[in-house]
Amino acid sequence: MSMPENTPELETPFWAFSLAVYAADGVAGECLGLQERLGLDVNLLLFAAYSGAVEGVRLEPQDVASAHDAVAEWHAEIVRPMRTARRALKAPSANTADPLQPASATLRTQVKRVELEAEQIEQAMLWQWSRTHLQDLAHDGGALAANLRHVLALYDDADAPSPRLIEAAIAYAAR
Repeated sequence: MSMPENTPELETPFWAFSLAVYAADGVAGECLGLQERLGLDVNLLLFAAYSGAVEGVRLEPQDVASAHDAVAEWHAEIVRPMRTARRALKAPSANTADPLQPASATLRTQVKRVELEAEQIEQAMLWQWSRTHLQDLAHDGGALAANLRHVLALYDDADAPSPRLIEAAIAYAAR
């Protein structure tokens, strides 16, 4: 992830966390593997990690479901189609024998930037949701692992490992 140009309301502590943690060694691969295997929304997984590691908030399964519902339409109608378009442009943008390759490569870069901006908006939506829904939740040291388990359970896989995400989230929170 790299930071697109955006408005201040999109520059949340959650976004800063996501940029740093996602860039940590092995985290992107781990998250993308879960996304591919489970159809998981990586932004929701990062949100659960942020809530637990940084804010110490333990999400309950109904909180995870509610946060998911708050962004589901945006994710399905905006983020996923952008990802699909970017992936579809990969082959044409890499084909140097095609005279349209430079145009395809430029378009893929633009779609990738817009996809990232759409993800940042989704994260801002999760941030706004959290400011009104999480104030009364319990704080505890086991929140990070519990939160990730609840997200994975939402996708019918409570046992999917995410050790690199946990390690990176703990390191971020300790800074």
